[in-house]
Amino acid sequence: MPTPSVRELLQAAVGDIGGVERPGQLQMADAVAEALRTEEHLLVQAGTGTGKSLAYLVPALLHRRPVVISTATLALQAQLVRRDLPRLVEAAEPLLGRRPEFAILKGRNNYVCKHRVGGGVPEDDGETLFEVAAPSSALGQDVLRAREWAATTETGDRDDLVPGVGDRAWAQVSVTSRECLGATRCPEGPECFAERAREKAAEADVVVTNHALLAIDALESMPVLPDHGAVVVDEAHELVDRVSATATAELTVNAVERVGRAAAKVADERQVDILLGVAEGLGATLANIDEGPLNPMPPLLAAELGALRDAARNALVSISTSRDDSSDVLLAKKIARGGLEEIADVATKLAAPTEYDVAWLAVEDRRGRVLRVAPLSVAGLLRSALFDSRTVVLTSATLAVGGGFDVTARSVGLPTGEKSGEKPETAAEGEDKPLRWKGLDVGSPFDYGKQGILYVARHLPTPGRDGLGPAVLDELAALIEAAGGRTLGLFSSRRAAEWAAAELRERLAFPVLCQGDDTLTDLVRRFADDPETCLFGTLSLWQGVDVPGESCQLVVMDRIPFPRPDEPLSAARARAVDAAGGNGFMSVSAAHAGVRLAQGAGRLIRRAEDRGVVAILDPRLANARYGNFLRASLPPFWYTTDREVALGALRRLSGGGNPPPDKQPEVASGTAR
Repeated sequence: MPTPSVRELLQAAVGDIGGVERPGQLQMADAVAEALRTEEHLLVQAGTGTGKSLAYLVPALLHRRPVVISTATLALQAQLVRRDLPRLVEAAEPLLGRRPEFAILKGRNNYVCKHRVGGGVPEDDGETLFEVAAPSSALGQDVLRAREWAATTETGDRDDLVPGVGDRAWAQVSVTSRECLGATRCPEGPECFAERAREKAAEADVVVTNHALLAIDALESMPVLPDHGAVVVDEAHELVDRVSATATAELTVNAVERVGRAAAKVADERQVDILLGVAEGLGATLANIDEGPLNPMPPLLAAELGALRDAARNALVSISTSRDDSSDVLLAKKIARGGLEEIADVATKLAAPTEYDVAWLAVEDRRGRVLRVAPLSVAGLLRSALFDSRTVVLTSATLAVGGGFDVTARSVGLPTGEKSGEKPETAAEGEDKPLRWKGLDVGSPFDYGKQGILYVARHLPTPGRDGLGPAVLDELAALIEAAGGRTLGLFSSRRAAEWAAAELRERLAFPVLCQGDDTLTDLVRRFADDPETCLFGTLSLWQGVDVPGESCQLVVMDRIPFPRPDEPLSAARARAVDAAGGNGFMSVSAAHAGVRLAQGAGRLIRRAEDRGVVAILDPRLANARYGNFLRASLPPFWYTTDREVALGALRRLSGGGNPPPDKQPEVASGTAR
């Protein structure tokens, strides 16, 4: 049976779900297929409504080697494996003459551990959760429910436990990779859910995973993903941040003490005592150091970290070499070795960070003082570990920052020419070979210029550190009144969201929900169900909220979402760009803000019938030199700084009055920017 073409399979898949082909989807599918054929990397921006999932799944399914699909969110993973791939497989089977296979693969701690459920994995402190939480408590009930479910589940996948349980309860039925004995040594190895998932993935044509596992597979010496010939990274705007998080190492005194207690079961008592004594001294030293960057590293702290490194290594060497091969003893040794090796490695990096590292001290409410060290850039890591060895397709609705692909390309280690998508034929210094790539924007089926307005409140004062001023609250209240509620408020901080919610509940007759009032899922449901309701929140709402229709006709952002100036990693990266002769602000801060603005603005238009206004209460978007760059990152809404145009359009949409006809075709009149 001849292999169908990409367009034939795409047509069959779209027809199977009762959909229609879209020009952007066809263009993207052809481009992905060409990239896989030529082994040339592809960056493709596909707006909301394009149908980009099928546009990359179809060529991936037809590729000669397995393809890994990586996502940033659980929601997209679930969509792919529960909806898109099953439908595609049904459509493909008659055309291929075989049934294609797909699988989902997650980190080990996302699966039930039968050994732990059976009592084979001890707690860190030698106590069960029920000694600190009664079985009759909510936490205890969650543990019981998770254990009962573990006895009947066929997948062991945490996402299949509905309703879910919290992290503390789930920890009682799962293990981390450090706690796992391994399939060959574990009594439950043949029945291990995590190992079964890996075996299934090894036989699949398409494997769905997440950015964190992709990063671990690329950066660590031990591969965790099956052999594959190409990677499609969806939600690619999150890739650098997720890889940075994976490559960030951290150290706390509590963690050292916990490892010490575990090591005491199998290591020399004196060496463990030395380790715990050094940890106590480190805690005293950290108590006198201010939060923030540690470049250069304070000499006293460097000495303490060096002592910690040596103590961890000595304790590691002293671990008993007895021939006791019971699973309990083997597991205790594995946990101790893994913990001590990690402490030694992190302490080594922190004691003497290189010019390519960023070290800092953070202070957290729950964990106290946390030492962290991260690579200054992950571009080189991604280039060597990912792009040099396989074909990579990056896709997102927000990939062309500032109107081009160069910012994204540089962040992942791809070379850039004078124009986005150029492919230099000579390698840069230190590079083995040039990497060829293309940039493609397939647009969106939506007519943003007619469906929405981008309103920038140019008359407001520039945001300061004092939070939301009276003028901003007045502007926000007027916009919500004109919209008749129907507002998604995206704020730069939890404090700002809570303050705005409290103030506007006193002024407005409309319900105002705020992130933290309830679970995010329930808040979004209530927002979608009642068109007059407003929902305020922070980062979790800037992306992933999909509320089409009249419930969301106004999206408000209180300020341009630049990274915090005291955020050590972003600040260090900006300084490094400046030192190299570039513009650190534009390369780091403005690029970050452009992606976040685009994600936030993308909450407004979710289908062809949607209409509304994106209002940004930060005059810098109109007045500052970088304003054009940031606006070019947004969907091409009709742009205005005229307050009355925005208010009039909102009143018309909510049925509260008609603005002057010369100012509106559909939502507003004029020429799309």
